Amino acid sequence: QVQLVESGGGLVQPGGSLRLSCVASGSIYNVGGMGWYHQAPGKQRELVAGITTRGATNYADSVKGRFTISRDNTKNTVYLQMNRLKPEDTAVYYCNALVATLTSTYDYTELWGQGTLVTVSS
Repeated sequence: QVQLVESGGGLVQPGGSLRLSCVASGSIYNVGGMGWYHQAPGKQRELVAGITTRGATNYADSVKGRFTISRDNTKNTVYLQMNRLKPEDTAVYYCNALVATLTSTYDYTELWGQGTLVTVSS
């Protein structure tokens, strides 16, 4: 069984920083593109940032210049460094990844983490 496990959420004041981590674990053959999404109450889940296996990145306009996505392929881990946080960044943040398993090396399955809550408030 393969799963994504996030960590690093919490309560932070406006202007503060948080770093989210997401580890893919289990019978993994390869991890393709990875990303972070967020979902605020009453809103749809939206892409925050994505990163390819070679490190190419893309960001939502709302977080450009404040958030940085990175990954460590040796650890099957993706990170989201969030700086200058704003109250409107408050949401549940979900990790997303395309994963090929040892039993299906040519088929990539889209996986989601369980979500971690980020609250930006004074």
